[in-house]
Amino acid sequence: MVFKNWEDLYKSKVVSADEAVSKVNCGDRVVFGNACEATLFLLDALARNKEKYRSVELYNMIPMTKNEPYVQEGLEKYIHYNSLFAGGGTREALSSGRADYIPCFFHEMPRLFKENYIPVDVSLIKVSKPDRHGFCSYGVSTDYIKAATENAKLVIAEVNENMPRVLGDNFIHISDIDYIVENSDPIAELKPPKISDVEKTIGRYCASLIEDGSTLQLGIGAIPDAVLLFLKDKRDLGIHSEMISDGVVELVEAGVITNKKKALHPGKIIVTFLMGTRRLYDFVDNNPMVEAYPVDYVNDPKVVMKNSKLVCINSCVEIDLMGQVCAESVGMRQISGVGGQVDFMRGASMADGGKSILAITSTAGGGKVSRIVPFLSKGAAITTSRNDVQYVITEYGIASLKGKTLKQRAKELIKVAHPKFRDELKDEFERRFKCKY
Repeated sequence: MVFKNWEDLYKSKVVSADEAVSKVNCGDRVVFGNACEATLFLLDALARNKEKYRSVELYNMIPMTKNEPYVQEGLEKYIHYNSLFAGGGTREALSSGRADYIPCFFHEMPRLFKENYIPVDVSLIKVSKPDRHGFCSYGVSTDYIKAATENAKLVIAEVNENMPRVLGDNFIHISDIDYIVENSDPIAELKPPKISDVEKTIGRYCASLIEDGSTLQLGIGAIPDAVLLFLKDKRDLGIHSEMISDGVVELVEAGVITNKKKALHPGKIIVTFLMGTRRLYDFVDNNPMVEAYPVDYVNDPKVVMKNSKLVCINSCVEIDLMGQVCAESVGMRQISGVGGQVDFMRGASMADGGKSILAITSTAGGGKVSRIVPFLSKGAAITTSRNDVQYVITEYGIASLKGKTLKQRAKELIKVAHPKFRDELKDEFERRFKCKY
Protein backbone atom coordinates (compact mmCIF):
# COMPACT_ATOMS: atom_id res chain seq x y z
CA MET A 1 0.00 0.00 0.00
CA VAL A 2 1.35 3.46 -0.95
CA PHE A 3 0.53 6.57 1.08
CA LYS A 4 1.07 9.70 -1.05
CA ASN A 5 1.10 12.27 1.74
CA TRP A 6 2.73 10.41 4.59
CA GLU A 7 5.40 13.15 4.97
CA ASP A 8 2.77 15.70 6.00
CA LEU A 9 1.16 13.14 8.29
CA TYR A 10 4.56 12.53 9.89
CA LYS A 11 5.17 16.23 10.53
CA SER A 12 1.75 16.65 12.14
CA LYS A 13 2.59 13.99 14.74
CA VAL A 14 5.98 15.32 15.89
CA VAL A 15 5.98 16.51 19.52
CA SER A 16 8.45 16.86 22.38
CA ALA A 17 9.12 13.93 24.72
CA ASP A 18 7.36 15.72 27.59
CA GLU A 19 4.30 16.41 25.47
CA ALA A 20 4.21 12.81 24.27
CA VAL A 21 4.26 11.28 27.75
CA SER A 22 1.61 13.77 28.89
CA LYS A 23 -0.80 11.57 26.91
CA VAL A 24 -0.24 8.73 29.41
CA ASN A 25 -3.07 8.57 31.96
CA CYS A 26 -3.17 7.39 35.56
CA GLY A 27 -3.71 3.64 35.69
CA ASP A 28 -2.46 3.03 32.14
CA ARG A 29 -0.59 -0.13 31.26
CA VAL A 30 2.50 0.89 29.31
CA VAL A 31 4.68 -1.59 27.38
CA PHE A 32 8.09 -0.63 26.05
CA GLY A 33 10.73 -2.35 23.95
CA ASN A 34 13.21 -5.03 24.89
CA ALA A 35 16.94 -4.54 25.54
CA CYS A 36 18.60 -2.18 23.02
CA GLU A 37 15.19 -1.15 21.64
CA ALA A 38 14.04 0.37 24.95
CA THR A 39 13.32 4.06 24.45
CA LEU A 40 15.11 5.49 27.50
CA PHE A 41 14.55 8.97 26.04
CA LEU A 42 10.79 8.60 26.57
CA LEU A 43 11.19 6.69 29.84
CA ASP A 44 13.34 9.51 31.23
CA ALA A 45 10.52 11.91 30.34
CA LEU A 46 7.99 9.62 32.02
CA ALA A 47 10.07 9.55 35.22
CA ARG A 48 10.66 13.31 35.03
CA ASN A 49 6.90 13.91 34.97
CA LYS A 50 6.09 11.34 37.64
CA GLU A 51 3.97 13.72 39.75
CA LYS A 52 1.31 13.61 37.03
CA TYR A 53 0.77 9.87 37.42
CA ARG A 54 -0.71 7.39 39.82
CA SER A 55 -0.66 3.60 39.40
CA VAL A 56 0.87 3.54 35.92
CA GLU A 57 2.03 -0.03 35.19
CA LEU A 58 5.19 -0.53 33.09
CA TYR A 59 6.15 -3.77 31.30
CA ASN A 60 9.28 -4.87 29.45
CA MET A 61 11.94 -7.54 29.28
CA ILE A 62 15.76 -7.12 29.43
CA PRO A 63 17.17 -3.90 30.97
CA MET A 64 20.39 -2.53 29.44
CA THR A 65 21.80 -0.23 32.14
CA LYS A 66 22.44 -0.43 35.88
CA ASN A 67 20.43 2.74 36.51
CA GLU A 68 17.15 2.24 34.72
CA PRO A 69 15.07 5.44 35.17
CA TYR A 70 11.77 3.65 35.71
CA VAL A 71 12.77 1.70 38.86
CA GLN A 72 14.42 4.43 40.91
CA GLU A 73 13.51 4.42 44.58
CA GLY A 74 10.55 6.69 45.33
CA LEU A 75 9.06 6.29 41.86
CA GLU A 76 6.96 3.23 42.68
CA LYS A 77 3.95 5.13 44.04
CA TYR A 78 3.62 6.84 40.66
CA ILE A 79 4.94 4.20 38.24
CA HIS A 80 5.14 0.47 39.03
CA TYR A 81 7.44 -1.77 37.00
CA ASN A 82 6.68 -5.37 35.96
CA SER A 83 9.62 -7.36 34.61
CA LEU A 84 9.46 -10.16 32.07
CA PHE A 85 13.20 -10.83 32.52
CA ALA A 86 15.27 -9.42 35.37
CA GLY A 87 18.68 -7.86 34.83
CA GLY A 88 21.33 -5.77 36.49
CA GLY A 89 19.23 -2.62 36.35
CA THR A 90 16.09 -4.16 37.87
CA ARG A 91 17.22 -6.87 40.32
CA GLU A 92 17.42 -4.57 43.33
CA ALA A 93 13.93 -3.17 42.67
CA LEU A 94 12.58 -6.71 42.38
CA SER A 95 14.28 -7.99 45.54
CA SER A 96 13.14 -4.94 47.54
CA GLY A 97 9.52 -5.32 46.45
CA ARG A 98 9.36 -2.09 44.42
CA ALA A 99 8.82 -4.10 41.23
CA ASP A 100 7.33 -7.44 40.23
CA TYR A 101 8.30 -10.32 37.97
CA ILE A 102 6.05 -12.18 35.48
CA PRO A 103 7.12 -15.76 34.57
CA CYS A 104 6.56 -16.47 30.89
CA PHE A 105 8.09 -18.44 28.04
CA PHE A 106 9.50 -15.94 25.55
CA HIS A 107 7.46 -17.28 22.63
CA GLU A 108 4.23 -16.74 24.58
CA MET A 109 4.83 -13.06 25.45
CA PRO A 110 2.94 -11.65 22.44
CA ARG A 111 -0.06 -13.71 23.53
CA LEU A 112 -0.17 -11.76 26.82
CA PHE A 113 -1.02 -8.65 24.80
CA LYS A 114 -3.03 -10.20 21.97
CA GLU A 115 -5.39 -12.04 24.32
CA ASN A 116 -5.66 -9.30 26.95
CA TYR A 117 -3.91 -11.10 29.76
CA ILE A 118 -2.20 -7.72 29.91
CA PRO A 119 -4.35 -5.11 28.12
CA VAL A 120 -2.10 -2.49 26.53
CA ASP A 121 -3.04 1.16 26.86
CA VAL A 122 0.24 2.65 25.63
CA SER A 123 3.17 1.27 23.61
CA LEU A 124 6.49 3.13 23.67
CA ILE A 125 8.64 2.14 20.70
CA LYS A 126 11.93 3.10 19.12
CA VAL A 127 12.02 2.86 15.34
CA SER A 128 14.13 3.77 12.30
CA LYS A 129 13.49 6.79 10.12
CA PRO A 130 10.68 6.09 7.65
CA ASP A 131 11.47 4.77 4.20
CA ARG A 132 10.07 6.39 1.05
CA HIS A 133 6.74 4.63 1.62
CA GLY A 134 6.37 5.82 5.21
CA PHE A 135 7.30 2.54 6.90
CA CYS A 136 9.60 2.50 9.94
CA SER A 137 11.50 -0.58 11.06
CA TYR A 138 11.33 -1.71 14.67
CA GLY A 139 15.05 -2.21 14.16
CA VAL A 140 16.88 -4.25 16.78
CA SER A 141 13.82 -5.72 18.48
CA THR A 142 10.47 -6.91 17.19
CA ASP A 143 9.97 -9.84 19.63
CA TYR A 144 6.92 -8.92 21.78
CA ILE A 145 6.82 -5.17 21.09
CA LYS A 146 5.19 -5.50 17.67
CA ALA A 147 2.24 -7.40 19.17
CA ALA A 148 2.00 -4.95 22.07
CA THR A 149 1.97 -2.02 19.63
CA GLU A 150 -0.65 -3.58 17.37
CA ASN A 151 -2.92 -4.05 20.39
CA ALA A 152 -2.25 -0.69 22.09
CA LYS A 153 -4.75 2.15 22.32
CA LEU A 154 -1.95 4.73 22.01
CA VAL A 155 1.41 4.41 20.22
CA ILE A 156 4.27 6.81 20.94
CA ALA A 157 7.37 6.34 18.79
CA GLU A 158 10.89 7.61 19.17
CA VAL A 159 12.13 7.95 15.61
CA ASN A 160 15.89 7.54 15.83
CA GLU A 161 18.21 8.07 12.88
CA ASN A 162 20.69 5.59 14.36
CA MET A 163 18.26 2.68 14.41
CA PRO A 164 19.10 0.15 11.67
CA ARG A 165 16.44 -0.82 9.16
CA VAL A 166 16.11 -4.55 9.78
CA LEU A 167 14.02 -6.49 7.28
CA GLY A 168 11.39 -9.17 7.87
CA ASP A 169 8.05 -8.83 9.66
CA ASN A 170 9.47 -5.82 11.43
CA PHE A 171 7.71 -2.67 10.22
CA ILE A 172 5.12 -0.12 11.29
CA HIS A 173 3.63 2.63 9.11
CA ILE A 174 3.54 6.27 10.17
CA SER A 175 -0.26 6.16 10.00
CA ASP A 176 -0.27 3.61 12.87
CA ILE A 177 1.71 5.90 15.19
CA ASP A 178 -0.09 8.54 17.26
CA TYR A 179 2.83 10.70 18.41
CA ILE A 180 6.43 10.96 17.18
CA VAL A 181 9.44 12.14 19.17
CA GLU A 182 12.60 12.63 17.15
CA ASN A 183 15.89 11.69 18.77
CA SER A 184 19.45 10.95 17.65
CA ASP A 185 20.94 9.31 20.75
CA PRO A 186 23.12 6.27 19.93
CA ILE A 187 21.40 2.89 20.09
CA ALA A 188 22.42 1.04 23.26
CA GLU A 189 25.31 -1.36 22.68
CA LEU A 190 26.37 -4.62 24.29
CA LYS A 191 30.15 -4.81 24.33
CA PRO A 192 31.73 -8.21 23.65
CA PRO A 193 32.55 -10.01 26.91
CA LYS A 194 36.04 -11.06 27.96
CA ILE A 195 36.42 -14.79 27.39
CA SER A 196 38.44 -16.76 29.95
CA ASP A 197 40.44 -19.92 29.29
CA VAL A 198 37.74 -21.92 31.12
CA GLU A 199 35.07 -20.52 28.81
CA LYS A 200 37.24 -21.28 25.78
CA THR A 201 37.49 -24.90 26.92
CA ILE A 202 33.69 -25.08 27.24
CA GLY A 203 33.34 -23.45 23.82
CA ARG A 204 35.62 -26.09 22.28
CA TYR A 205 33.52 -28.91 23.76
CA CYS A 206 30.31 -27.30 22.45
CA ALA A 207 31.80 -26.86 18.98
CA SER A 208 32.68 -30.57 18.88
CA LEU A 209 28.94 -31.37 18.83
CA ILE A 210 28.20 -29.00 15.93
CA GLU A 211 28.25 -30.63 12.50
CA ASP A 212 28.63 -28.95 9.12
CA GLY A 213 25.26 -27.68 7.93
CA SER A 214 23.88 -27.19 11.45
CA THR A 215 21.56 -24.33 12.33
CA LEU A 216 22.45 -22.55 15.57
CA GLN A 217 20.66 -20.80 18.40
CA LEU A 218 23.03 -18.92 20.69
CA GLY A 219 22.36 -17.04 23.89
CA ILE A 220 24.11 -14.03 25.41
CA GLY A 221 27.48 -14.01 27.11
CA ALA A 222 31.04 -15.28 27.15
CA ILE A 223 30.28 -18.97 26.56
CA PRO A 224 28.16 -18.51 23.40
CA ASP A 225 30.83 -16.12 22.12
CA ALA A 226 33.51 -18.68 23.00
CA VAL A 227 31.68 -21.32 20.94
CA LEU A 228 31.95 -19.07 17.88
CA LEU A 229 35.75 -19.05 18.23
CA PHE A 230 35.87 -22.75 17.44
CA LEU A 231 33.57 -22.88 14.44
CA LYS A 232 35.91 -21.47 11.83
CA ASP A 233 36.58 -24.91 10.33
CA LYS A 234 32.86 -25.67 9.94
CA ARG A 235 30.91 -25.30 6.71
CA ASP A 236 27.53 -23.91 5.79
CA LEU A 237 26.24 -23.13 9.27
CA GLY A 238 22.95 -21.30 9.64
CA ILE A 239 21.28 -19.12 12.27
CA HIS A 240 17.75 -19.36 13.67
CA SER A 241 18.08 -17.69 17.05
CA GLU A 242 16.14 -15.40 19.33
CA MET A 243 19.15 -13.06 19.18
CA ILE A 244 22.65 -12.67 17.77
CA SER A 245 25.63 -10.50 18.64
CA ASP A 246 28.87 -9.40 16.98
CA GLY A 247 30.51 -12.84 16.82
CA VAL A 248 28.07 -13.96 14.14
CA VAL A 249 29.21 -11.15 11.84
CA GLU A 250 32.77 -12.45 11.84
CA LEU A 251 31.66 -15.95 10.86
CA VAL A 252 29.48 -14.60 8.05
CA GLU A 253 32.41 -12.61 6.72
CA ALA A 254 34.62 -15.72 6.99
CA GLY A 255 32.15 -17.73 4.92
CA VAL A 256 31.32 -20.13 7.78
CA ILE A 257 27.72 -18.98 8.21
CA THR A 258 26.05 -19.18 4.81
CA ASN A 259 22.56 -20.42 5.77
CA LYS A 260 22.57 -22.50 2.57
CA LYS A 261 21.70 -25.80 4.27
CA LYS A 262 18.83 -24.48 6.36
CA ALA A 263 15.58 -26.41 6.02
CA LEU A 264 13.59 -23.29 7.02
CA HIS A 265 14.34 -19.86 5.53
CA PRO A 266 17.37 -21.02 3.54
CA GLY A 267 19.87 -18.23 2.94
CA LYS A 268 18.52 -16.16 5.85
CA ILE A 269 19.61 -15.37 9.40
CA ILE A 270 16.38 -15.40 11.42
CA VAL A 271 16.20 -13.49 14.73
CA THR A 272 13.69 -11.72 16.96
CA PHE A 273 16.07 -9.20 18.59
CA LEU A 274 19.68 -8.05 18.43
CA MET A 275 22.24 -7.07 21.05
CA GLY A 276 25.70 -5.95 20.02
CA THR A 277 27.86 -3.05 18.97
CA ARG A 278 27.57 -0.65 16.07
CA ARG A 279 29.38 -3.23 13.97
CA LEU A 280 26.40 -5.56 14.28
CA TYR A 281 23.87 -2.79 13.67
CA ASP A 282 25.67 -1.68 10.51
CA PHE A 283 25.82 -5.30 9.33
CA VAL A 284 22.07 -5.89 9.70
CA ASP A 285 21.01 -2.52 8.27
CA ASN A 286 19.07 -3.17 5.03
CA ASN A 287 20.80 -6.56 4.77
CA PRO A 288 18.62 -9.05 2.85
CA MET A 289 20.41 -11.92 4.65
CA VAL A 290 18.96 -10.87 8.01
CA GLU A 291 15.25 -10.99 8.84
CA ALA A 292 13.54 -10.27 12.15
CA TYR A 293 10.18 -11.79 13.07
CA PRO A 294 8.05 -11.62 16.22
CA VAL A 295 9.03 -14.03 18.96
CA ASP A 296 5.79 -16.03 18.76
CA TYR A 297 7.13 -17.18 15.38
CA VAL A 298 10.91 -17.35 15.88
CA ASN A 299 10.79 -19.10 19.27
CA ASP A 300 7.70 -21.24 18.78
CA PRO A 301 8.97 -24.82 19.31
CA LYS A 302 6.77 -25.93 16.40
CA VAL A 303 8.72 -23.53 14.16
CA VAL A 304 12.12 -24.22 15.74
CA MET A 305 11.75 -27.95 15.08
CA LYS A 306 11.54 -27.33 11.31
CA ASN A 307 15.25 -26.51 11.33
CA SER A 308 17.10 -29.80 10.78
CA LYS A 309 20.34 -30.24 12.77
CA LEU A 310 19.27 -27.41 15.07
CA VAL A 311 21.79 -26.92 17.90
CA CYS A 312 20.78 -24.67 20.78
CA ILE A 313 23.25 -23.50 23.41
CA ASN A 314 22.06 -21.98 26.68
CA SER A 315 23.23 -21.60 30.26
CA CYS A 316 21.92 -21.84 33.80
CA VAL A 317 22.54 -20.95 37.44
CA GLU A 318 22.54 -24.50 38.78
CA ILE A 319 21.51 -28.04 37.88
CA ASP A 320 20.73 -30.84 40.31
CA LEU A 321 21.71 -34.51 40.08
CA MET A 322 18.40 -35.41 38.40
CA GLY A 323 18.97 -32.82 35.68
CA GLN A 324 16.51 -30.19 36.91
CA VAL A 325 17.67 -26.76 35.80
CA CYS A 326 17.39 -23.36 37.45
CA ALA A 327 18.40 -20.66 34.98
CA GLU A 328 16.73 -17.59 36.47
CA SER A 329 17.08 -17.27 40.24
CA VAL A 330 19.51 -17.61 43.11
CA GLY A 331 17.24 -19.28 45.61
CA MET A 332 14.19 -17.04 45.75
CA ARG A 333 16.02 -14.01 44.32
CA GLN A 334 15.06 -13.39 40.70
CA ILE A 335 18.17 -12.54 38.66
CA SER A 336 17.07 -13.15 35.07
CA GLY A 337 14.14 -14.94 33.45
CA VAL A 338 12.90 -17.91 31.47
CA GLY A 339 13.70 -16.27 28.14
CA GLY A 340 13.88 -18.64 25.19
CA GLN A 341 15.75 -21.52 26.83
CA VAL A 342 12.79 -23.89 27.04
CA ASP A 343 11.44 -22.75 23.66
CA PHE A 344 14.60 -23.82 21.88
CA MET A 345 15.44 -26.88 23.96
CA ARG A 346 12.02 -28.34 23.19
CA GLY A 347 12.24 -27.30 19.54
CA ALA A 348 15.70 -28.85 19.21
CA SER A 349 14.51 -32.10 20.79
CA MET A 350 11.84 -32.39 18.07
CA ALA A 351 14.07 -31.30 15.18
CA ASP A 352 15.60 -33.85 12.82
CA GLY A 353 19.14 -34.28 14.16
CA GLY A 354 18.60 -31.57 16.79
CA LYS A 355 20.77 -31.14 19.88
CA SER A 356 20.29 -29.04 23.01
CA ILE A 357 23.24 -27.99 25.17
CA LEU A 358 23.45 -26.38 28.58
CA ALA A 359 26.95 -24.89 28.80
CA ILE A 360 28.17 -23.70 32.21
CA THR A 361 31.33 -23.16 34.19
CA SER A 362 31.52 -25.83 36.88
CA THR A 363 31.63 -23.26 39.69
CA ALA A 364 30.38 -19.79 40.59
CA GLY A 365 31.29 -17.26 43.25
CA GLY A 366 34.99 -17.33 42.49
CA GLY A 367 35.10 -21.13 42.69
CA LYS A 368 33.31 -21.32 46.06
CA VAL A 369 30.01 -22.68 44.77
CA SER A 370 29.33 -25.70 42.57
CA ARG A 371 26.82 -25.24 39.78
CA ILE A 372 26.12 -28.98 39.84
CA VAL A 373 24.34 -29.57 43.13
CA PRO A 374 22.59 -32.39 45.02
CA PHE A 375 19.42 -30.30 45.30
CA LEU A 376 18.41 -26.96 43.82
CA SER A 377 18.58 -24.10 46.30
CA LYS A 378 15.53 -23.50 48.49
CA GLY A 379 13.01 -21.46 46.51
CA ALA A 380 14.89 -21.84 43.20
CA ALA A 381 12.72 -21.79 40.08
CA ILE A 382 12.81 -24.91 37.90
CA THR A 383 13.23 -23.27 34.52
CA THR A 384 13.81 -26.43 32.51
CA SER A 385 12.57 -29.85 33.56
CA ARG A 386 14.84 -32.86 33.76
CA ASN A 387 12.88 -34.35 30.84
CA ASP A 388 14.12 -31.61 28.49
CA VAL A 389 17.87 -31.78 29.14
CA GLN A 390 20.16 -33.49 26.63
CA TYR A 391 23.78 -32.32 27.03
CA VAL A 392 25.43 -30.49 29.94
CA ILE A 393 28.92 -29.15 29.27
CA THR A 394 31.46 -27.73 31.70
CA GLU A 395 35.21 -27.25 31.39
CA TYR A 396 35.50 -30.89 32.56
CA GLY A 397 33.66 -32.42 29.63
CA ILE A 398 30.30 -33.39 28.18
CA ALA A 399 27.51 -35.06 30.17
CA SER A 400 24.84 -36.79 28.07
CA LEU A 401 21.54 -37.21 29.93
CA LYS A 402 19.00 -38.22 27.28
CA GLY A 403 17.74 -41.76 27.78
CA LYS A 404 19.68 -42.21 31.01
CA THR A 405 18.36 -43.52 34.34
CA LEU A 406 18.52 -41.28 37.39
CA LYS A 407 21.64 -43.11 38.55
CA GLN A 408 23.28 -42.74 35.15
CA ARG A 409 22.34 -39.06 34.98
CA ALA A 410 23.87 -38.38 38.37
CA LYS A 411 27.10 -40.13 37.37
CA GLU A 412 27.27 -38.16 34.13
CA LEU A 413 26.85 -34.87 35.99
CA ILE A 414 29.32 -35.73 38.75
CA LYS A 415 31.86 -36.53 36.04
CA VAL A 416 31.75 -32.91 34.77
CA ALA A 417 31.50 -31.23 38.19
CA HIS A 418 34.51 -29.45 39.65
CA PRO A 419 36.83 -32.02 41.33
CA LYS A 420 36.68 -30.32 44.73
CA PHE A 421 32.90 -30.86 44.90
CA ARG A 422 32.78 -34.40 43.54
CA ASP A 423 33.17 -36.18 46.89
CA GLU A 424 30.10 -34.55 48.41
CA LEU A 425 28.14 -35.23 45.23
CA LYS A 426 29.22 -38.89 45.37
CA ASP A 427 28.14 -39.06 49.02
CA GLU A 428 24.70 -37.80 48.04
CA PHE A 429 24.61 -40.31 45.18
CA GLU A 430 25.22 -43.18 47.62
CA ARG A 431 22.62 -41.92 50.11
CA ARG A 432 20.01 -41.46 47.42
CA PHE A 433 20.52 -44.63 45.42
CA LYS A 434 21.69 -46.85 48.29
CA CYS A 435 24.65 -48.18 46.36
CA LYS A 436 28.34 -47.46 45.89
CA TYR A 437 29.25 -44.80 43.37
